[in-house]
Amino acid sequence: MTTEVILHYRPYESDSTQLLKIAKKTIQDFPTRPLPRFIPWFPHDGSKCPLKPKRSPPVISEEAAEDVKQYSAIAEHDVKSQSYDCTVDLLEFQPNLRKKHLIQSHTLNEQTNSGNVNKQSEKGRQHRKRSWSVSLPSHNYTENIFPLSKKLQDSLKALNLHSLYRARWTIEHTICNSNQTLEDIWAKLNQIIRHNELPSCNATIQRHLGQIWVFCDIKYCEYVGNLLKGRLALTGKINLFVHKYGVIFSM
Repeated sequence: MTTEVILHYRPYESDSTQLLKIAKKTIQDFPTRPLPRFIPWFPHDGSKCPLKPKRSPPVISEEAAEDVKQYSAIAEHDVKSQSYDCTVDLLEFQPNLRKKHLIQSHTLNEQTNSGNVNKQSEKGRQHRKRSWSVSLPSHNYTENIFPLSKKLQDSLKALNLHSLYRARWTIEHTICNSNQTLEDIWAKLNQIIRHNELPSCNATIQRHLGQIWVFCDIKYCEYVGNLLKGRLALTGKINLFVHKYGVIFSM
């Protein structure tokens, strides 16, 4: 029994001894090992299927089946029409191309690609805007934080919410001072958080909504809310939102 081997090689790698070794290795049998006998992990006596689907399989209509057949026939035709030679249109396998020219061309392409990547990364840095800010944990807030107001305590009791539950203050662009934009508010807020003045807070700007969200523990929410209104010079009302409960408090 003879085996036909088609070996593609580059023009400058035409050493016959090396090519012969490569060809011999390609027709060697792959090492195999006997597979262990399958032992099911469930009781199985062979009389009935131990795993039963919860739902019946979907029904394929005749029209859908015809579409699948047509698609399979087209795909099969495309596969048959493709050339077996996988080196078609690859420059490095062209017999009239020298190794030196190939390396020069490859180096030039790499330089061009790296230049494009550097330009794109520079543009990305220019247009990238910070969208999250997180405060560091600290224990220096307790002396400045007063107990929660009775109104908020009543709301927490009615909703059965713990004081360590996370809540969110929402700053709308409509309550910004006329002399400042939402981006100005966001820059000031980053400064406050960077100096670690807001306990347990992290904030994000939702530019597509025209909002800034400030997350904090409920036990600090009134302290955080008052600080936001005072330091950011907010002119309107801010709402305290809790997931699954909606707005539970405003100031």
